[in-house]
Amino acid sequence: MQTQKLIISGLVQGVGFRWSAAKVAQQLGVTGTVRNCSNGQVEVLATGDSHQLVDFQTQLNHGLAPWISVQAIDVTDLPLHHFNGFQIIA
Repeated sequence: MQTQKLIISGLVQGVGFRWSAAKVAQQLGVTGTVRNCSNGQVEVLATGDSHQLVDFQTQLNHGLAPWISVQAIDVTDLPLHHFNGFQIIA
């Protein structure tokens, strides 16, 4: 298990990105949080095994919805953190 911080840039606010990310995370068994940043990016904290996290990033990058446009995902490894489920932070 590992925890990563993902900073996602592109057309990711006001298009259902957080809701879609939470749905994918729950389907894959990834726990964590997702929130909008003041600079137009989205921050995701995600915990899962390496395969879950790779699948999660792939779906965030390519498979959420045609009106969501991810330009980049910057990934930082963090110390392991245990979350209770996956939550959207307002």
